[in-house]
Amino acid sequence: MTTNFEGLVENTMHNIKGLMDSNTIVGEPIYTPDGMTLIPISRVSMGYGGGGADFAQAKGYGGGTAYGVKIEPTGILIIKDGNVRLLNVLPPASNTLDRIIDMTPDMMEKVDQLIDKIVNKK
Repeated sequence: MTTNFEGLVENTMHNIKGLMDSNTIVGEPIYTPDGMTLIPISRVSMGYGGGGADFAQAKGYGGGTAYGVKIEPTGILIIKDGNVRLLNVLPPASNTLDRIIDMTPDMMEKVDQLIDKIVNKK
């Protein structure tokens, strides 16, 4: 049993660390019979708070911590025949930054195609 605030925080952070690993954000690949690989992608948000006090005169301690974790599916990477595509499962982007982030995979693919054209010309 935890008897001080430092120990309480350490125990809580240890439990949070146990929840978070790379498989929380990038899921395990799913292989289909037709040669397609599906990789789920999630967004993880979390919050943490705590407080406590040592009561020196009563030789007691009071404290508590709380945390919350939200895991939200955002997309699926689809890999087939050497091509990679991102299928977004979130609602359409509502602001400029979200739109830019949504466009990034397509822009990267176009840049890759342009580089291939330049390299193959030489």
